[in-house]
Amino acid sequence: MSNKSRVALFKSLATILEALPLSFVSKAGEKVAGIVGKRETAARKNLRVNIRHALSDSSKNVDNDLLEDFCDRGFMAYGKYWAESAKLPAIPTSTISERFIIGEGFEHLLAAKERGMGTVIAIPHIGNWDWGGAFWSQIGMTMTAVAEELDPPELFQWFKKKREDMGLQIVPLNEHAGSELLKTLKEGGVVGLLCDRDIQNNGIEVEFFGEMVTIPAGPATLALRTGATLVACACYSGPGDDHYAVVTPPIEAVRLGKLREDVTRVTQQVAYELEGLIRRAPEQWHVLQPRFTS
Repeated sequence: MSNKSRVALFKSLATILEALPLSFVSKAGEKVAGIVGKRETAARKNLRVNIRHALSDSSKNVDNDLLEDFCDRGFMAYGKYWAESAKLPAIPTSTISERFIIGEGFEHLLAAKERGMGTVIAIPHIGNWDWGGAFWSQIGMTMTAVAEELDPPELFQWFKKKREDMGLQIVPLNEHAGSELLKTLKEGGVVGLLCDRDIQNNGIEVEFFGEMVTIPAGPATLALRTGATLVACACYSGPGDDHYAVVTPPIEAVRLGKLREDVTRVTQQVAYELEGLIRRAPEQWHVLQPRFTS
């Protein structure tokens, strides 16, 4: 398929999904992904390992039937995420507001905004973070996020515009991303970073669900360099058609020694908070890539 055809296909599918009722789009996404996810693919194997870690204690003992049930629900949640995200640009702002609840920790966001030194939100691949970003913009906390550049560039520009129409600011993941994020924080803005996967393979080694893995150093580095408030947050799908957000208390990000040591220490605290958020709904943890060496 040519680049032009790929762009046309994505635009056509998005147009169709935006025109359909939200409840139908959500159910269709769940159904299709649930059927596809039943196959014993590399993605299902990876998801099984990842969810096993989130469900288990240090012994990694998890009932097999329970684990397979969580994997089934994991693919359904993943399909719902993609379907709703495609539909989101066409959803009225009133509906987004009505169906989004910050159940815990809203006061931490308000305090960070009042402090005026910027806010860094560390986010796991849980639920529907796009919905959360759209809601933040409605309450005057427009979130700047980093996104991988897509091929062809026309597809990325289309994706970027869709997200910006929803109120998010998108920064391409390239050599200029860091300076753009620093500028946002110095102006008192909000930066949201998905950080439970080390996409660039240059992260900090931390303990995560009982194993040593690497996760991005971005949240800790930005908070340490700017003095911004650092929190973790997850935007869960449900109950029903609603979305439920949890914001953790601020993670202490202060300089105590060498920058590298401080970044490692704070990144470990971020990892612990991500663990807690993921354990609340392991079936909504959308990581289909290898995450643990064991």
